[in-house]
Amino acid sequence: MGKRAEKIDETWQRIVEAAAHLHGTVGPAATTIAGIAREAGVTRLTVYRHFPDEEAIFEACSAHWMSGQVPPNPAAWAEIADPVERLRAGLADLYRFYREGEPMLTRVYRDKAALPAGRRTAIDARDGHIRDLLRAPFATDSHRLGAVLAHAASFWTWRSLCFAHGLSEAEAVEAMVTLAVATAPPD
Repeated sequence: MGKRAEKIDETWQRIVEAAAHLHGTVGPAATTIAGIAREAGVTRLTVYRHFPDEEAIFEACSAHWMSGQVPPNPAAWAEIADPVERLRAGLADLYRFYREGEPMLTRVYRDKAALPAGRRTAIDARDGHIRDLLRAPFATDSHRLGAVLAHAASFWTWRSLCFAHGLSEAEAVEAMVTLAVATAPPD
């Protein structure tokens, strides 16, 4: 029984690693069950035995990928009362994460519309939580400031400023902090 369970676990792990590899190279939209099976060296039926649907594969793949990352720590930013310092710390932490995970994050965000509904909802909720956390110490419900903070925290903003246009992360953080301060309504 132990050897069989070990073989099942090994097969499950190969499938998850295959899915993560494909998500990070061709993207989730181009990843198929047949492709995962081929990459893992198993049949499509074996993939379905381990994962009843794409949502289950995607959740396992996401957990596997995240286990190798140092995620942002919004709880640490929440401890910072000063709005500008919280924004600076939060963006620096986010931009570090974006840089470290750029290949996968580019493909996941690019293919977001093709992701399982639960994953899209989770990404939107996380992004909204980050925006709200960065906005809270500004003590305003300004729609314009909320839009600027959402833009500043966006993966695509980081990618444009740092990856495409060559700013350092520190320069990108300061540019976004300057924009947010200029946008915030006066006290």
